[in-house]
Amino acid sequence: MHTTIHLNPDAPRKPELGAACNGCGVCCAGAPCPLGMLASRRSGGSCAALHWQEEAGRYVCGLIAQPAAHLPRALGWAAPAVAKLAHRSVSAGSGCDCDWQPLSGP
Repeated sequence: MHTTIHLNPDAPRKPELGAACNGCGVCCAGAPCPLGMLASRRSGGSCAALHWQEEAGRYVCGLIAQPAAHLPRALGWAAPAVAKLAHRSVSAGSGCDCDWQPLSGP
């Protein structure tokens, strides 16, 4: 079964399994993590918190980079805790755990 995901053409190529994350976006564009499901209000498809950073030329988790933007205004005080939880949820810094193999475009 194939899933089509749309990424910025300038995104870096997906790293090998276990290699350091390079912000390719494949994992989060394919399915949100458990915390991303809450932010996206869905269990499949691209995570609503996936953000393209033009200046860096890579994707980042919005729950880590801009958590307040994904919270109701009344919960803005919780942004630092959400960022910390999201960092742990996506296992940031522990290497690529996405075994999807992207194919080139059409």
